Amino acid sequence: MLGLSPVILCLTLAFSASAQEDMLKMIETKRIELKEKEDHLKREEQRLNILKKAVEEKIETYTKLLAQVEATIKKVEQVKGEKLENVVKAYEAMPPEDAAARLSVLDDVTALLIMSRMKSKKAGAIIALMEPRKAAAITKSMTTLPLANPEK
Repeated sequence: MLGLSPVILCLTLAFSASAQEDMLKMIETKRIELKEKEDHLKREEQRLNILKKAVEEKIETYTKLLAQVEATIKKVEQVKGEKLENVVKAYEAMPPEDAAARLSVLDDVTALLIMSRMKSKKAGAIIALMEPRKAAAITKSMTTLPLANPEK
């Protein structure tokens, strides 16, 4: 190596210094790019967290609203059930002839709702006094629909 000329040695050192400078510039450029990407990702993460919070708040609001709607529906169904039970009691209190006459003119669904909640003995007496076709339609419906009240 002692035989290397000072020019080659100088060029080698100069090239080496130039290569190091280029490498440092490239590293600095990559560092800046990574910093920009990191900043962008942080901003995006913040934006997504804000959106997530907004969605969670809406879900909570809708869940509360759904619970209120379900409670209201349950209350309405309870009131309808109570009203139906009052109608059933009224028909059970009537003489079978009167109940049969009135139930005969009702639509089949309404008559079925009432008859299916009556005590069996009372419903039997009423059906016996109904017009045969109407009695047959209600009887058929009572055997096929799950409306019968098993407690009575």
